[in-house]
Amino acid sequence: MGVCRLLILIRFLALSWFLAWRIRHPNPDAMWLSIASIVCEVWFAFSWLLDQLPKLCPVNRETDMTLLKELFETPNMNNPRGLSDLPGIDVFVSTADPEKEPPLVTANTILSILAVDYPVEKLACYLSDDGGSIMTFEAMAVAARFAKIWVPFCRKHQIEPRNPEAYFGQKRDLLKNQVKRDFVRDMRTVKRLYAEFKVEINGLPDKIRQRSDAYNVTAEAAERKKRVEKGDAVLEAVKVPKATWMADGFHWPGTWYSPFPDHARGDHVGIVQTMLLPANAEPVYGSPMAAGEEGVDSIGTSDTDIRLPMLVYVSREKRPGFDHNKKAGAMNALVRASAVLSNGPFILNLDCDHYVYNSQALREGMCFMLDRGGDRVAYVQFPQRFEGIDPSDRYANHNNVFFDVSMRALDGLQGPMYVGTGCIFRRTALYGFSPARTTEHHGWLGMRKLKLRLRKAKAEKKREDEISLRIDDVQTLEEDALDPEEIEFSTRSKMFGNSKTLIQSIPVAEYQGRLLDGIHRNKNYQGRRSGSLVAPRAPLDSSAVAEAVNVCSCFYEDRSEWGKRVGWIYGSVTEDVVTGYRMHNRGWRSVYCVTKRDAFRGTAPINLTDRLHQVLRWATGSVEIFFSRNNALFATRRLKFLQRIAYFNVGMYPFTSFFLILYCFLPAASLLTGRFIVQSLSVTFLLLLLIITLSLCILSSLEIRWSKITLHDWWRNEQFWLIGGTSAHPAAVVQGLLKLIAGVEISFTLTTKSATGEDGDDEFGDLYLFKWTSLMCLPLSIILVNLFAITVGVSRTIYSPYPQWSKLVGGVFFSTWVLSHLYPFAKGLMGKRGKIPTIVYLWSGLISIIISTLIVYVSDGHQSFWQLQFP
Repeated sequence: MGVCRLLILIRFLALSWFLAWRIRHPNPDAMWLSIASIVCEVWFAFSWLLDQLPKLCPVNRETDMTLLKELFETPNMNNPRGLSDLPGIDVFVSTADPEKEPPLVTANTILSILAVDYPVEKLACYLSDDGGSIMTFEAMAVAARFAKIWVPFCRKHQIEPRNPEAYFGQKRDLLKNQVKRDFVRDMRTVKRLYAEFKVEINGLPDKIRQRSDAYNVTAEAAERKKRVEKGDAVLEAVKVPKATWMADGFHWPGTWYSPFPDHARGDHVGIVQTMLLPANAEPVYGSPMAAGEEGVDSIGTSDTDIRLPMLVYVSREKRPGFDHNKKAGAMNALVRASAVLSNGPFILNLDCDHYVYNSQALREGMCFMLDRGGDRVAYVQFPQRFEGIDPSDRYANHNNVFFDVSMRALDGLQGPMYVGTGCIFRRTALYGFSPARTTEHHGWLGMRKLKLRLRKAKAEKKREDEISLRIDDVQTLEEDALDPEEIEFSTRSKMFGNSKTLIQSIPVAEYQGRLLDGIHRNKNYQGRRSGSLVAPRAPLDSSAVAEAVNVCSCFYEDRSEWGKRVGWIYGSVTEDVVTGYRMHNRGWRSVYCVTKRDAFRGTAPINLTDRLHQVLRWATGSVEIFFSRNNALFATRRLKFLQRIAYFNVGMYPFTSFFLILYCFLPAASLLTGRFIVQSLSVTFLLLLLIITLSLCILSSLEIRWSKITLHDWWRNEQFWLIGGTSAHPAAVVQGLLKLIAGVEISFTLTTKSATGEDGDDEFGDLYLFKWTSLMCLPLSIILVNLFAITVGVSRTIYSPYPQWSKLVGGVFFSTWVLSHLYPFAKGLMGKRGKIPTIVYLWSGLISIIISTLIVYVSDGHQSFWQLQFP
């Protein structure tokens, strides 16, 4: 990294020299062109510096799984039987629409979670169905039944990956490296049962409708009979609400197929259903296979633990006219419900299309949480890996530069950002507490002074900061334990709401998440003793489920700090980045865990339109962050300087788009007007340009080397940076300003997730889908204007009596460089058959004519102006 830092310094000095030379040597023949280019170059230099500074300290981490097992699952004095002493983990999976997020995809994700290699009694899986759909509910019930054979099969034969669709869909020999004789028989059995499982899931819509129609007919007949018995004349057909019915003969409390008050999307009660109960601490083994039997025993599980983790379906209450805060609100509801039901001190959140690809992933994440210094780690972020992307990765969907370069670099600072999925949280960090402050360099007097400073700061800040520091004084993790008897219920209820069960669970979660005694360097640190978590969770009862429903109600968060300081933070479409920022701002660290085998895998939109809308959502969230109190400029002193720059860059990068758009038109303007950004291609100009270019290439090659990405990944990232910067990013800035100035709310639709393997004819058929969007206008205009300008420039030079070849070469070179970046965009417009839709011709022709005319007009006008002012 010493070479990398030296190159950054060299390039910075070269950039400074180049910009100084450019400012001192403008082109008087094209002053407007010269000034515009200098302004853009100054901004690009500033943007490059913001991007490079956080990359000064990259790190690579490794885990020691053997040591984890030795510390937490080996017999000792406090745990003579060697039962698992690992803390519990609650896994959150979120979904909202069964049409755009197929239940089969969600069910496979759930199955991969239930089969992970982690103590069964310490694991609980929660599915948040924000749509309240009976389709999702019944699909989870079917998945819970199939898990009884799938999970033991995975454990018995060490299956990877433990997503049945991904496992059976692999393009490799499944018998390779298998030595157990009964594997073929078991695999055939499970594969057949999985095929039946898929048919059952896919048939749920018809099954539910037929069942509901039958029950509705019966209800109409009963109503008609009731009226006849009362003596009323039945002159018209008796109608009853077209309800959606569950299999047990009761109305579905969530969303009905035919919307009805209290049973419509966005208007239904809260639902909490435990589909798999918590497991006991002792292993439970099956029985040998019996001929002709099906189910768990059909694969022979006499030596296999057949217990299943806890599985809970949750659909929070929804009411019209109430701001439910989208995904952030759903996640906070899960935090509260899980605290009441299982209260795992750690939380893993996954999107419904991100499944567990590495069954050891949870253990690897816990290595960082339970290691020395782990009490200051708020979350462990895993990189996102994607499947179903075309081999050429036309639109940089893998995003390897961000996940393998930028995030690794941040790991050497205060830690990577939270990216919304594949992240293990410390529950107390989500509750808004500050990290445990080390007392190695402070005696009693030093700690007393620290508390006095905190109290003084509390008196000077606003209400939210006052609450924050009051908690720091009374409840911070630097003290021995969070004792609910020492803290008034009213104080806690202002933060967490009025659930006494939830508030009582907080100190329990804090204690269970502590390091073991002797691991922390500080001798005064009071960790938990070894063997203290070997006892199983308490069994659930009806009162616990009722309380879980209560904390998922719409009005529970009123007059509390949920979404402000506690849980996922509200107010941004990128609530993930804001939530991670708040934790870093309180002094927490985070860790980036890159496993040898990918921890999780998901899907990504691969057609141009969906990809642009995805980038638009991210960029809009960044603009919201920039114009909010979450701007890193207002961070506390607990946020390190380089980490502050990284977060500041998150809010700044969309604004680069305006300079980028202008710079993409400058080569065309040069060719159309016959003038260049400099008066002549002097040796100094060319030398500085060469140094800047070479240093950038060497820096990029070093990044590629230590991050282990490919040159192809880097180039695709560069291409889509320009595509997104000229399409989605300027639109995001406009949307953000509209929200700030006019209060226009920003809404986005869910990205459609397709079930894996459904389209056997063309695996990457979605790549060629073309859906027109206004985001395509600017990149299209840049392409056409530059092509037109190259034609004009070449023609002018060839037929000129005094051809200026240097200006032509400079203009054509930069125009070609712009077009090479936009090549994937142009290819995406053509679709599979290479035919450009008519609407593209209409928009492109109109915009190109306007811009080309404007360039020539502005050039002539400014030239006349300068001639008048400076004859």
